[in-house]
Amino acid sequence: MTATVDPDRSEWDVIVLGAAAAGENAALYASQFSGLSSVLVENVLVGGECSYWACMPSKALLRPVEVVDAAAHLPGVTAQLEPPDALARRDVVINRLDDTSQVKWALGAGIDVVRGYGRLTGERRIAVSRGDGPVRELTARHAVVIDTGSCPAVPDVPGLRAALPWNSRDVTTMKEVPRRVVILGGGVVACEAATWLHGLGAAEVSVVQRGPRLLARAEPFAGALVGEELQDCGVRLYLGRTISQVQRSDARDTGQGCIHGGEVRVTLDDGTILEADEIVVAAGRTPNTVDIGLETVGLSPGGYLDVDDHQAVRGVSGDWLYAIGDVCGRALLTHMGKYQARIAGEVIAARAGGSSDLPSSAAGHSGLPQVVFTTPEVGCAGVTERQAREAGTDVEVVEYDLGALAGTWVMRPDYRGRAKLVVDRADDVVIGATFVGAGIAELVHSATTAIVGRIPVSTLWHVVPSYPTASEIWLRLLETLRAQRHAARAGGDTPAERT
Repeated sequence: MTATVDPDRSEWDVIVLGAAAAGENAALYASQFSGLSSVLVENVLVGGECSYWACMPSKALLRPVEVVDAAAHLPGVTAQLEPPDALARRDVVINRLDDTSQVKWALGAGIDVVRGYGRLTGERRIAVSRGDGPVRELTARHAVVIDTGSCPAVPDVPGLRAALPWNSRDVTTMKEVPRRVVILGGGVVACEAATWLHGLGAAEVSVVQRGPRLLARAEPFAGALVGEELQDCGVRLYLGRTISQVQRSDARDTGQGCIHGGEVRVTLDDGTILEADEIVVAAGRTPNTVDIGLETVGLSPGGYLDVDDHQAVRGVSGDWLYAIGDVCGRALLTHMGKYQARIAGEVIAARAGGSSDLPSSAAGHSGLPQVVFTTPEVGCAGVTERQAREAGTDVEVVEYDLGALAGTWVMRPDYRGRAKLVVDRADDVVIGATFVGAGIAELVHSATTAIVGRIPVSTLWHVVPSYPTASEIWLRLLETLRAQRHAARAGGDTPAERT
């Protein structure tokens, strides 16, 4: 697609380097009520990682797996998954990697789009290159926002890079389901990919994780329950293991989402050998800051950008440079990047208008919601017990069996799940929550509200859950917390969980 603005134009009030979901929001919030002009500079697809290679395609692949799993746990209901149809629906969800609709949205919102690779060349200056054409010089009158995102990290394992492994983009846009797959990693991408690969028909799925458990950043029971379900389905887990060598015959770049050559032979550190048709690397991400001109404004390239609670980059004077999304490293989650973008956009507009009343992103980061769409789902907000204690917070914790609710029993008779709250003892407010079980994703927002709003436990007592729903877990957790406190005062035992 050709440039969508006057090719001779060189100045805007706000330039956003990178047009992922966060960048789109930054441009919108900076300009929609302020009269400021804004432009998105993008080298690939407007909409970014989430729209085409991460959140959207992964959930499109996981949804049919979830439906079939739900049917399997309800007597009298049957469902069958057709992999070709599931992949075809995924293609519809990602608009077949065509960003025409996203560009149309931007232009309709008054946001310009310039195609090409952008680099900083000095204060409020961006050079945009595209192929063999001339370099286009842009200037921002007020602010530059960096939203260049992150890319998959590939560990330095002998033979791994030469094997041309799949990364997150390949596994979300795969053209066919490999019969045998080895996944390197145990975090969100690894666990979700294992779920949909098995659900879509991969005969052998092996997960190799160097740590002792899956989803290491969540409460321990989260990774344990997800691991149990994966193993029950036949997925092989190699926890506490690393890959010492990878060998592949006829490795070749056959295109994104296509199998990259012949059989893969993976040797683990204990000598175990795994053979597969494809290997997926899901071992973390690296910020895209190596080649965006940071050195021209006094910053070191290659790392995350340190920002304040206005999303302004520290170490750069003048309050003109901002960073949002993965590139600032605060929370590598699309919804948090969009939140940061809203804050940055409003700050830019306020400063341009001479206002000193600036919004802050501190409160929103205390909530930090996330859902892992595995089977079972994992939803969390705020901090874990471990994080709270490491921060020196005096906490109470309470847990409850999600399967002991009428609402979840109706959902599936053999429901397995668990919930936990972390409570700041001094202020008597919830600072962390974790839910694991089928259909718990929508519980996370109530937890985020309680955490960000710092709603006292005494007030939460009056937030009555509907019956019979999974939200009744809030009542059971508060009842259990009350019983624990009573038992502590009386010096007795805490009553057992009720059913």
